[in-house]
Amino acid sequence: MSRTTPPPHRRRRRPAMLAGALVGAAAITAATLGLASAEDPAPLQRVENPYEGADVYVNPDWSANAEASGGSAIADQPTGVWLDSIGAITGGSAGNSTGLAEHLDRAVEQAGGEPFVFQMVTYNLPGRDCSALASNGELGPEEIDRYKTEFIDPIAEIVGEYATANPNLRIVNIVEIDSLPNLITNTGSAETATPECNEMLANGNYQEGVSYNVGTLGEYENVYNYIDAGHWGWLGWDTNFQPAADLFNEVIGTAPASPDKVAGIAVNVANYGSLEEPHFSVDETIGGTQVRESEWIDWNQYTNNTDFGLDFAAAVDGGHGLIIDTSRNGWGGPDRPSGPGPETSVDEYVNGGRIDQRIHTGNWCNQAGAGLGERPQASPASGIHAYAWIKPPGESDGSSEEIPNDEGKGFDRMCDPTYEGNPLNQNHMSGALGGAPISGHWFEAQFQELMANAYPPL
Repeated sequence: MSRTTPPPHRRRRRPAMLAGALVGAAAITAATLGLASAEDPAPLQRVENPYEGADVYVNPDWSANAEASGGSAIADQPTGVWLDSIGAITGGSAGNSTGLAEHLDRAVEQAGGEPFVFQMVTYNLPGRDCSALASNGELGPEEIDRYKTEFIDPIAEIVGEYATANPNLRIVNIVEIDSLPNLITNTGSAETATPECNEMLANGNYQEGVSYNVGTLGEYENVYNYIDAGHWGWLGWDTNFQPAADLFNEVIGTAPASPDKVAGIAVNVANYGSLEEPHFSVDETIGGTQVRESEWIDWNQYTNNTDFGLDFAAAVDGGHGLIIDTSRNGWGGPDRPSGPGPETSVDEYVNGGRIDQRIHTGNWCNQAGAGLGERPQASPASGIHAYAWIKPPGESDGSSEEIPNDEGKGFDRMCDPTYEGNPLNQNHMSGALGGAPISGHWFEAQFQELMANAYPPL
């Protein structure tokens, strides 16, 4: 048998990565750097993997926070820039004072005319994140026109100027995390369904928004779109995998999107799932019971994000590449297992040997015990375009208690360490750290724990 997953929130050893000095806030135009102008552009160089042979943008804002928190060992690592509101485009949103154009100015300076990746997350769909309150957005479920004209179109205008003037600038766009996966697992009459997700499935605005995002930004040859596909503990079940792939292919095949405008998929964005689980596999049997039947795996076909991500990328039209967010999935420290658990029962075998130390795969908010994962690197394995820190380590997933704010961020009990769970995580404790601020704001205690539990160690 198989079952529908209770989904969570989403929500190089440094080869060819920039480790140079950080720059200030002054705008640097393409003209002042002597690069090609929009009137006299150099030929665009489309590549299969944008990360290959390129340095990647180090966000001075995140870097300053990391440095101030004792993270000098990682302050030069590249992280994603999140455009999670209309105000974030110009830097007018709370907690995000630097606008897209200023980030791109800095990226052009850091690039110095060489191949260079700028990573951004476009994350502001109508009715955003229909299964989690902590990351709800500013647009109502029916505001698809505002999404297009006030969010995507202004981003495209800015991106277009820089993409045309700087052919070596490769802009990686992580598209609307959690949106399409929510339409698979949190809709219909399932126990995990929510009225909000059913509404978004019925009105079609997630599908229309993702298609518009991909098609509009994909007009530029040096924009590389990666559509978010959740993670193994969300879409890995037999009943979820193919329906999700079919939905992706439907959206990608609907104009203005097209398969040639998609560079790949992204998995584990802002989440905690491990790259691999080396100490067990779903094919094993312990005491006459399949490992797949253990409480942790719960009949899933997968145990990790590498196998799931590669298979899902192959199931999406076009044979696309894969990005895995490794910002918080290291799970190092004293609790990291060095071998399998005891064979006294299938659950003890799996729980004693698993790298991912969450209470349940459906837990997504500020997970206690997590650590920094693999450092960003290009082409770590066949089919994987990059390990990337899309979620900037140290930025909260959501507040531990209700905090009034003007950012449209609600309070989700999955961020409350005292919460005993719901059908989304099969009524397990949330596993969240206490004392967290609202999503996107700096969470000092979590940053310290991420460094302490980093794997590979700092």
